[in-house]
Amino acid sequence: MTKIKFGTDGWRAIIAQDFTVENVARVAEGTAKWLLQNNTNPSIVLGHDCRFAGALFCDTIAKVMCSMGVKVSMSKGFVSTPMISLGAIRMKKDIGIIITASHNPPEYNGFKLKGHYGGPLLPAHVAEIEDLIPDVCSINHASMDVEQFEQNGMLDGVDLETMYCDHVKANFDLDAIRNSGLKLAYDAMYGAGQNVIKRLLPEITMLHCDYNPSFMGQAPEPIHKNLIEFSNLIINTGDIDSGLVTDGDADRIGFYDGNGNFVDSHHLILLLIHYLHKYKGQTGKVCTAFSTTPKVEKLCKFYGIEIETVKIGFKYIAEIMIKDDVLLGGEESGGIAIKGHIPERDGIWMGLTIWEFMAKSGKTLNDLIQEVYEIVGPFSFERNDLHLKEEVKQRILQNCIGAKYTHFGKYIITRVEDLDGYKYFFENGDWLMIRASGTEPVLRTYAESSTKEAAFDILNAAKADLLN
Repeated sequence: MTKIKFGTDGWRAIIAQDFTVENVARVAEGTAKWLLQNNTNPSIVLGHDCRFAGALFCDTIAKVMCSMGVKVSMSKGFVSTPMISLGAIRMKKDIGIIITASHNPPEYNGFKLKGHYGGPLLPAHVAEIEDLIPDVCSINHASMDVEQFEQNGMLDGVDLETMYCDHVKANFDLDAIRNSGLKLAYDAMYGAGQNVIKRLLPEITMLHCDYNPSFMGQAPEPIHKNLIEFSNLIINTGDIDSGLVTDGDADRIGFYDGNGNFVDSHHLILLLIHYLHKYKGQTGKVCTAFSTTPKVEKLCKFYGIEIETVKIGFKYIAEIMIKDDVLLGGEESGGIAIKGHIPERDGIWMGLTIWEFMAKSGKTLNDLIQEVYEIVGPFSFERNDLHLKEEVKQRILQNCIGAKYTHFGKYIITRVEDLDGYKYFFENGDWLMIRASGTEPVLRTYAESSTKEAAFDILNAAKADLLN
């Protein structure tokens, strides 16, 4: 049998190829063994997002877990990843499990593990579970029926969607948003956030808020190239002030201004720190991933806030959030968490926070961004993924390791940081980052400058020199 390895955020594989009922049962058995070794009377909360066969995979996990003596509370209908994480902490469960492949293409599914504290299970514990996954599942789950476990009290159903919506209502001034006169829009990308927004803000403009496990063939990743229809909706409608997008399991955010322009995570992180600290008077350190803009450090210095930079992967941020007083944790790819919620990425929570900021300040999104620019200066961030043969990718990485690069075109390197990839800083404070994908023959390049054109110029210069 295939060795099952968890990546940056869970185990993911193609449905019916490696992501099969039998392999899911193997992972469930390994997880149950770990729970039984580390807990008395263990219990879990379990759910799935909108992907194909989610309910089937959840039933498989429930049968394996219950037969081994682990109590299961299973969601009614599809749920988002933040709902599972909230359920874990609220219901005092030992772990949470959600069947999701997040923003991956529709042919994928996945298995994410959440800790009792409401965030990603710590990497050390995930590694322990990996080591306990058997080559073949020893439980004859095919002969079992979930009803037998409902009858003997090992399995019950839970309404995580209502729990989450009630939590939102207790923490946001939704009336301020509703009564602000703001015209808002939301694109669920056919993902698990769709029902929550229908319940909380039913009057706003919605797109792709229906059940479609194929996502119309589109990977539900909230980046601009996947959201042209939503951008055009904002432009053509003419009176929408802001648009929110969430990915397949609704833990990552995409955002738009009233002109249909994509607002990247770097700007959102800055806006959230600005709102939480200056307007709401909240304190705590900021924790960001290595690929995030240095402008965050500049804003934190202005406000006297401690900042910590970690490797890429939200699990590293969550590890700090569960032990320290953290105001915000965020990463370039759209995963952000803030104080007062859970140590978990949550696209809807972040979107509502920014909409509340707009509503209470009476300012447009671009007015608020301008407030941040007055402190840190204007900037633009762009990214280019280079699809390369593995040997070319490795040659470039060896050049990075050997400090072979002194410039990219006209851009002279003044210093390098290498916490997780290679971040090259230039004379005027602009920068370029190079980082290899761990799973694909892809080299990711990121650049920041004062304008979009200048950022693309850096990326083009880098591409020319790297492939030379």
